[in-house]
Amino acid sequence: MAARDAGGWVLNGRKIYISGVDEAEAVLVVGRTTDAKTGKLRPALFAVPTDAPGFVYRPLQMDIVAPEKQYLLFLDDVRLPADALIGDETAALMQLFAGLNPERIMAAATAVGSGRYALGQAVGYARERAVWDVPIGAHQGLAHPLAQVKIELELARLMMQKAATLYDAGDMGAGEAANMAKYAAAEAAVRAVDQAVQTLGGSSMTAETGLAAMLASVRTTRIAPVSREMILNFVAQHSLGLPKSY
Repeated sequence: MAARDAGGWVLNGRKIYISGVDEAEAVLVVGRTTDAKTGKLRPALFAVPTDAPGFVYRPLQMDIVAPEKQYLLFLDDVRLPADALIGDETAALMQLFAGLNPERIMAAATAVGSGRYALGQAVGYARERAVWDVPIGAHQGLAHPLAQVKIELELARLMMQKAATLYDAGDMGAGEAANMAKYAAAEAAVRAVDQAVQTLGGSSMTAETGLAAMLASVRTTRIAPVSREMILNFVAQHSLGLPKSY
């Protein structure tokens, strides 16, 4: 919650799964203010120094292997000057949504890259690993799933590039492509890593391949930064014109 206080603001609340806070000098925090006329809550965006009194972050113990750490944030009577408010009290949603499309495009690019790495590991192994003098990649039981992964990754990459092109051109319709790209890339990446593990068998669990760690990390592309279900809600409502379902 964000409340006015002596010409400034006081923030109180908790946030979870926040990365980069240990390296940042300031973070953007969405607080809820109360409309004086209606009494309804509305989001407002604040710039908060990470060394502000009352601003505390604690690491979350994560099993997933990732370059960044995740934190719990605690804001207890964090006092901010009036100019800590970004824009006005009604502008937070517009400012946040402006960052959603590039975030989805970057997530799609990350997923496609992960999938391409996994496919490369699988194809290299399938070419070299021979059983009874025949490379295992010669068997359609392995070759066809890998070929399917290749097709799905290429389709996801093309949608990601389309979304990036639309966004760079300032096209307001980039949201549809960005959401579709993120969905397609996540699905393709999960399938790619799973098939790579299946192709390498026990060898996929070695640190040399990096595939075992990717099983968890690539799975998060289905839930972050937006879940596949919310993307399906978006496409159903905005692309197909179906009634809002949530």
